[in-house]
Amino acid sequence: MDDATWAALALTLTVLGAVWTWHAFRRRGLASGLRGAGLTLLPVAAYLTDTLRMFTRIGTAVGDWATGLVLSPVVWSGIVLAGVAAVLLVVSGVVRDRERAKAVDGAPRSDPEPRRATGKGKPAIGTPDGGDDDLADIEALLRKRGIS
Repeated sequence: MDDATWAALALTLTVLGAVWTWHAFRRRGLASGLRGAGLTLLPVAAYLTDTLRMFTRIGTAVGDWATGLVLSPVVWSGIVLAGVAAVLLVVSGVVRDRERAKAVDGAPRSDPEPRRATGKGKPAIGTPDGGDDDLADIEALLRKRGIS
């Protein structure tokens, strides 16, 4: 399209927007009218910055890509490969999370009995009078990292 066509399109959109803005202002109030005025100025701004032409080029490029997508087996093989890649990335994240969880937990515990206090002082966490097992796990992890 030539420059006159773009100008006519921008002018038409602006006039339609101005009519809509006037009705919005009269029926819904100032806030709606101001919002409409802002939207009404966008086609003129897009024309002056050649953004209308850019959006048309983008739309044409997407349309050409879509028609090539439907008719090309090479493109479909690329889509299948992209899907396989996405599945592999998701699975690798799940595997990594499981490996990290094993590294933090360490080896599975062999004795299911709660720990008992072995000396003087307060009872050990995990005993019936000392707290719950979740806190014992956290305390053991902190001790292992040197945080007391």
